[in-house]
Amino acid sequence: MITLTSDFGSPYPAAMKGVILQRTDARLVDVAHDLPRQDVRAAAFWLREVVPYYPPAVHLVVVDPGVGTDRAAVVVRVGDHAFVAPDNGVVRPAARALDGDIDVFEIDDSDAASSTFHGRDVFAPAAADVHEAGVENIENVAGITPAADCVDLALPDATVEGDVAHGEVLVVDDFGNAITNVPGEFVADAASVRVNGERAPVEPSYAHVGVGERLVTVASHGNVELAVNQGRGADAFGVQPGDSVDVKK
Repeated sequence: MITLTSDFGSPYPAAMKGVILQRTDARLVDVAHDLPRQDVRAAAFWLREVVPYYPPAVHLVVVDPGVGTDRAAVVVRVGDHAFVAPDNGVVRPAARALDGDIDVFEIDDSDAASSTFHGRDVFAPAAADVHEAGVENIENVAGITPAADCVDLALPDATVEGDVAHGEVLVVDDFGNAITNVPGEFVADAASVRVNGERAPVEPSYAHVGVGERLVTVASHGNVELAVNQGRGADAFGVQPGDSVDVKK
């Protein structure tokens, strides 16, 4: 299996799939191609949330604002998973979530036909070749050599001081929910909290408040989420990715 994740929209992923299918008959699974454009941190967050649910696979990830520069192209192996991606930190949170030893390899991208579409010319061929060889045999794939390490990207943690958690918005999903890094346990025993000074109820899910009303909930990712029933929580709370959030019981 090869999964594909990018910020390309359409039709660029189709070209990557065509390259892969010329080299292997792997099952191809789209994770997402509508991630926020050139937002490495958002891509890293969603990969961390999604990848642990997959069986062993090669994960092709292209969110690459540095394409065409001297940034490296890498393969990162964790157990029986392998990530094929630009070396910008996008895969490290997901690799850590798999909780295994990490081996890093560099892809020779010197023969790329295009300086702007390494997804097609570098990462897709490498993903196909790793799949064909087997994740355990990456060392034997032509054009891929061991590397000392790859760029790290650590998603920030919230800090808790008494009855206040100081965090930030990590991402806003397509529903407009603002996902913070404040752990859900912090609001587990609260009926309501103040978010940046404004009170909102803490509820188990969206429909526990009226349509259009604000709420704080702990969603499937386990973090505090700022939401609106059938609306956009990010707009209602006036936040966007990277904004600071203080949650006070």
